[in-house]
Amino acid sequence: MSTSDRTFRAAAAVVGAANTPFLKRGTATSSALKLALRAILDAADDAGVDAHDIDGFVSYANDDNEGLAVGAALGVKEIRWSSMVWGGGGGGVAAAVNTAAAAIASGQAETVCVYRGLSEADAGRQSYSKGHIGPLYGAHGVFAPAQICALRTQRLLEVDGVPREALAALVAAAYHHAQNNPDAVAYGRPLSAEVYADSRIISEPLRLYDCSRENDAAGAVIVTSADRARGLRQKPAYVLSGVQGSGPAWTESVENENPYSSAGFHPALVARLWEGAGVEPGEVDVTQVYENFSGPAVASLIDVGLVPPGAEAGRVMQLENLIAPHGALPLNTAGGNIAEGFVHGFGLIVEAVRQIRGTSPNPVPGADVSLLLGGPMAPLVSATLFGSEATV
Repeated sequence: MSTSDRTFRAAAAVVGAANTPFLKRGTATSSALKLALRAILDAADDAGVDAHDIDGFVSYANDDNEGLAVGAALGVKEIRWSSMVWGGGGGGVAAAVNTAAAAIASGQAETVCVYRGLSEADAGRQSYSKGHIGPLYGAHGVFAPAQICALRTQRLLEVDGVPREALAALVAAAYHHAQNNPDAVAYGRPLSAEVYADSRIISEPLRLYDCSRENDAAGAVIVTSADRARGLRQKPAYVLSGVQGSGPAWTESVENENPYSSAGFHPALVARLWEGAGVEPGEVDVTQVYENFSGPAVASLIDVGLVPPGAEAGRVMQLENLIAPHGALPLNTAGGNIAEGFVHGFGLIVEAVRQIRGTSPNPVPGADVSLLLGGPMAPLVSATLFGSEATV
């Protein structure tokens, strides 16, 4: 089947996008539901659609507020689609967009909202990891995602030969971009190489600034059909391709997994991503990569073919190469989880869409193909390729 025969490609588009302000975790006076509702109303207004016409809801990362309850609180006319992506954490961030697009493409719904809200007063810490850090880990003193990802990052550095500087460059790019984003938590707080290098170890080799933030906030995007999208307020970001899944080895004995330092984007999944969109890695204009920690983010870029493996990764992972507007591989252009704010990566969706619109705080000129990578080193990984009208 040729890409032109695929009904999924460019059948749906994101037409509205919004984040609430990123607050320090535990400080929100609103519940996660109220934050999510605010984001949804803002996203609907951004798109120029009536929120009462939303007929589908998708979330991920064990969001406590299911779509039926969200729809009832909004007073929608009918709920035709409601789903939750399994897999914990940010692995589902792109998968949620893909699910919404699939609902649109198959005729199950007409206007689907993808949302995620976090308020520590509601959900506590690490709500996303329930069921994913089992007794095998606990018996050996491993209780946090940072520890799991540190083990894999250490292997990435020691055995694969990826230089430590590649991680530092990714973090530096995030902070660089945040200085042009007034909504970023790190806005006005630049990070020097010296401060980064001297920061405390969280779980070796990951230092403080290698780790994502945790915030109370919410985000939402509105997805509808390509035909309808062209008549709405905003420039559509078409969903060209979407993939999600994992290899066969994510089990209780996952630490025996091979290849251990992969982010989880196995070759068959990566091939489907590019083939489904009809583009190649070199045609990507801008990337938003989920960085729970810097090491797994670098592994994701290697997995999907944007960065070479091993020592050669250092040749591409240079600060000047990773920043907008003129870098060859601009990434996390609003600051990402590390420097903008963290709601299980939802801000990465919003920024991927803004790049297609040309409204990013750090726009990449003429961006037609915008890549979103969710995960990584998680039970589930996912990716979405967005395209402009020129790609359809």
